[in-house]
Amino acid sequence: MSRAPGSTRCAGVAAEPDQAREAIYKDFYLPAVCALDQASLPFLVGGAYAFERFTGIERDLKDFDIFVQRSDCQRVLDKLSAIGYQTELTFPHWLGKAVCGPHYIDVIFNSGNGIAAVDDDWFRYAIVEDFLGVPIKLCPIEETIWSKAFVMERERYDGADVAHLLLGCGKDVNWERLLGRFGPHWRLLLSHIILFGFIYPSERSQIPEWIVDNLLKQLREELEFPASSKRISQGTLLSREQYLPDLERGYQDARLVPIGNMTKAETDQWAAAIGKEK
Repeated sequence: MSRAPGSTRCAGVAAEPDQAREAIYKDFYLPAVCALDQASLPFLVGGAYAFERFTGIERDLKDFDIFVQRSDCQRVLDKLSAIGYQTELTFPHWLGKAVCGPHYIDVIFNSGNGIAAVDDDWFRYAIVEDFLGVPIKLCPIEETIWSKAFVMERERYDGADVAHLLLGCGKDVNWERLLGRFGPHWRLLLSHIILFGFIYPSERSQIPEWIVDNLLKQLREELEFPASSKRISQGTLLSREQYLPDLERGYQDARLVPIGNMTKAETDQWAAAIGKEK
């Protein structure tokens, strides 16, 4: 099933926020939303807020994730700095932060593995939402699933998020778009779909049969050809830490150009932050 840009069919699942949560919204996040809106700086809301709207599952709102295109990141950080946030470009390949007391805003323009860069389609298929009387746009469900599918660290695994997103919005997913987003990483999408059927055996109809058939056909066709002789570890796309021993054993890092989108300096900086506050 396809979903038109701007559809709200899988938004609005969550209950209205309680007074404490609404106070956090008003005191810490609404000023940022208003400032960016007034400055005509385009952004999307993701993270825990969007996840709650898609699934009805509440989480601690110590942070607020906004997604922007790379070309807008510094201007967004400058605007947040101008209204009192302490800002920094934490990781130049994907993330900036704006801090206000115990709360902070993540300004995201890519994923940590360099795969899920925010582009025009994030905005074209965004979901319109109301945030305390201010119109905002949520990250599309397809991009939300796509970016979360790669997060498989020891200390953080987003597979359960993917399963809950498929449970809450599977029938509204534009599966053609989602398949296109995964591209050569289609095996990862297949793995999450298989896991979804294990987690929710009574809800398998959330996943169209044609997408399962398509992915299984690709798997069968791939198995008919010899495996590549290139020793590449794509595990580094899933975890910045757990597959580092592979690189020491001679495997190429799938994050690095020309295979991936990151430079050696970027992967080194990302690895240096392992064990620190994320």
